[in-house]
Amino acid sequence: DNWAFLYAQRLALKQELPLHVCFCLVPKFLEATIRHYRFMLKGLQEVAEECAELNISFHLLLGYAKDVLPTFVTEHGVGGLVTDFSPLRLPRQWVEDVRERLPEDVPFAQVDAHNIVPCWLASPKQEYSARTIRGKIHAQLPEFLTEFPPVVRHPHPPSRPAEPIAWEACYSSLQVDHTVKEVEWATPGTAAGMAVLKSFIAERLKSFSSHRNDPNKAALSNLSPWLHFGQVSTQRAILEVQKHRRSYKDSVDAFVEEAVVRRELAENFCYYNENYDSVQGAYDWAQTTLTLHAKDKRPYLYSLQELEQGTTHDPLWNAAQLQMVREGKMHGFLRMYWAKKILEWTRSPEEALQFAIYLNDRYELDGRDPNGYLTLVSLCPAGCLWSICGIHDQGWAERPVFGKIRYMNYAGCKRKFDVEQFERRYAPTH
Repeated sequence: DNWAFLYAQRLALKQELPLHVCFCLVPKFLEATIRHYRFMLKGLQEVAEECAELNISFHLLLGYAKDVLPTFVTEHGVGGLVTDFSPLRLPRQWVEDVRERLPEDVPFAQVDAHNIVPCWLASPKQEYSARTIRGKIHAQLPEFLTEFPPVVRHPHPPSRPAEPIAWEACYSSLQVDHTVKEVEWATPGTAAGMAVLKSFIAERLKSFSSHRNDPNKAALSNLSPWLHFGQVSTQRAILEVQKHRRSYKDSVDAFVEEAVVRRELAENFCYYNENYDSVQGAYDWAQTTLTLHAKDKRPYLYSLQELEQGTTHDPLWNAAQLQMVREGKMHGFLRMYWAKKILEWTRSPEEALQFAIYLNDRYELDGRDPNGYLTLVSLCPAGCLWSICGIHDQGWAERPVFGKIRYMNYAGCKRKFDVEQFERRYAPTH
């Protein structure tokens, strides 16, 4: 279920050439920890096994693509290179670095297998809100939301077999924090991710529309870790969920809004706004209101360590933080509350954004993702710029610290769901 992979195989079949799949394992990536790397590598083991069954060579190259991929291309006489797409700064730099170092006679193509409507076709500019991009995406869905053609067993074997991969030895090449442990509820890999999708459709889809904002109800898809690591395709999830529109129209429509429109809005924001992880990326009105209130007295001030340990005065906030630390996933509704309180309890909007992105990327299995910088949907990570900087939102009534940024408080949460039930579930263990 990967358009870049399918395109590469089509090229190889046309030219009657072997097909190689390479994954370049970088020693560190933003705030990713061993929690994220193990999830990713265990998923890649499954990919390697599937490739072997398809007579396709899978290679795990240790190091940055610019250092290892051009050499591989030359040594294996590779005739063309196809890569996937990410709108984030670092992966885009990796693509540029490889392009500069490739032999001139090796064509290099990029396919957006990440989105259903390719990012650069969905819109040619940064969109203001979901309202402005929704019609553009829906107009193009009939063309792009199609069933995947099959991957076939490749008829052209490589001249020499791929090097066997010492999977456990790969971990010694990593320069990441080993203290953030793996989670028990999420088994890596496509087979496990598809099982989660199947259980969502059978058990939770019917209540997705009505209960997705209640952290005590099992209504979410919980797919974001597998979507983030490419182990389940968003397009596959939508194709499967849409089969149940007749039974659960409201829930299917709500899922498409979150998994397609809001998700691709976040991709659009990161692609067209180079300041996607900074206050400078916010709209003028938001930057102005945050500056005007930057010196307002905060009701509480917490250090990064206090926030990380979940030791604030607010038991709901602490419970949400501890859920993220323990499970690698915070409920979508609470991600909004969580990020907005960080704005209220830190010294400046800049510090709030820095802390929120750090914690999200360090603990969330689906961190370091375009959705983490932006949107707030229950499928996606904490939308730090939505919550803290008002991106894709509007100005609200002015108040201390927040200015015109949308406000959330404990009493409002109590009106929406049983707060105490959630607090009991994620109480501190000490």
